[in-house]
Amino acid sequence: MIYYILILLGILTRVLPHSPNFTAVAAVALFSGYYIKNKKIAFLVPMAIMLLSDWKLGFYQWQILASVYASFAVVVLLGVLIKNKKWYFALPTSLAGTIIFYLVTNYAVWQFGTWYPHTVTGLYECMASGIPFIKNSFAGDLIYTFALFSVAELAVFFAKKTNPSVAKLIAGDRVL
Repeated sequence: MIYYILILLGILTRVLPHSPNFTAVAAVALFSGYYIKNKKIAFLVPMAIMLLSDWKLGFYQWQILASVYASFAVVVLLGVLIKNKKWYFALPTSLAGTIIFYLVTNYAVWQFGTWYPHTVTGLYECMASGIPFIKNSFAGDLIYTFALFSVAELAVFFAKKTNPSVAKLIAGDRVL
């Protein structure tokens, strides 16, 4: 059930009116890597968000599209890598994911798109043009990451408090 809620959240933040790049997709990707035990599902959740929302929004040049999807897969991997850390490590990790997404996708736009000349100056222009988008990405990724991880940790806290046997099930492992 939680998978569907995460997918719905991600889709809604992409298709409803919003500031460019201010979505929950990266936060859901990080959350999936951190909390979902089945790693195939953890990777499928953000891919489902992107595929279903791109179906509605429209697909574009496959190389650039692939860079976006691959960037979110890397963010899932970052979630897996911090799994043994405290949940609040998600916030700086979210920032790292935002930077990776920015660098990979802007490079792909420069490399495979026609908007910028394929020169060092063109790459610089492409990266500079992405700065307004990375500001929104930082804000969205931090806000959605904080919200998702806080809600999950509060649920775990209250579950342990109300039912001590849950603590044994949860101890040292994620619950989804």
